[in-house]
Amino acid sequence: MTSKSREVRIEQKKYWETKLEQRLGVLAERGVETKSVVKDPAVKKIRAHLRETEARLKAITSLEAQAEEMARKKAEKAAAPKEKKGGKGKVKEETPEMSKRQQKKKKKKETKE
Repeated sequence: MTSKSREVRIEQKKYWETKLEQRLGVLAERGVETKSVVKDPAVKKIRAHLRETEARLKAITSLEAQAEEMARKKAEKAAAPKEKKGGKGKVKEETPEMSKRQQKKKKKKETKE
């Protein structure tokens, strides 16, 4: 399972950077040309690990920034005064005491009498 900790990823990056320096030093001692160094499978692998680690560090940074933003919004929302919503009580005031159906029934009953 991969690590989601920034500190661990920074340590991994340092590890791969030292490995790359060591490998480049070994190749330099052998007198290998720079074109061959780029094509060396070990160097390619180490650089791939470095790219992966840097990408994870960027992702961790963005997640931390997102978490901070959400915490800030939550704090603002909690600090803001709450507004009361109309709800059912307001609807009852606007409606007439008798519904149209009841009014029709009453009118019909009065005309019969």
